[in-house]
Amino acid sequence: MVPSAHVLLDISVRTAVIYAVVLVGVRLSGKREVGQMTPFDLTLLLLLSNAVQNAMTGPDTSLMGGVVAAATLLVMNYFVAELSGGNRRFRKFVQGQPSLLVHDGVIIESHMAKEHVSMDELQRALREHGVASSHDLALAVLEVDGSISCLKYDDLNPNANNHLAQRRKILQKHQ
Repeated sequence: MVPSAHVLLDISVRTAVIYAVVLVGVRLSGKREVGQMTPFDLTLLLLLSNAVQNAMTGPDTSLMGGVVAAATLLVMNYFVAELSGGNRRFRKFVQGQPSLLVHDGVIIESHMAKEHVSMDELQRALREHGVASSHDLALAVLEVDGSISCLKYDDLNPNANNHLAQRRKILQKHQ
């Protein structure tokens, strides 16, 4: 039996609301949780998807109800992506913005605490980038995807009018 148009519209509206709630929840959980999924995070995501499924389709377990819910999720995701591409403010809200973790060789502990990045995670990122110490970094940035980007002093153009490159030259002279 095919559900009525009213039931399908209800599924679509309920799905859109759940999509918005989950999107905001994931955004508020922080960059590290999204970018670096652990088995705990995957388990939470699977249980969350199962928990909201009933809220989206209600008592309707028909094939058409599932198709409407899936189509609504895809359409909502498309519109969020389109709006993010054209509206910087909305993109900043949905994706967040990069966070500076190390500047001029100094670890910014307040930013690390705000972003829930441990020293172990920062040290692991430094090793992945072939950096021995944070003192060798001009910048380390927690990107919106949860990865940590590192810019070593050696990567800077020493001839450029760049205060970080100039500071590195001064530090090297005093060592």
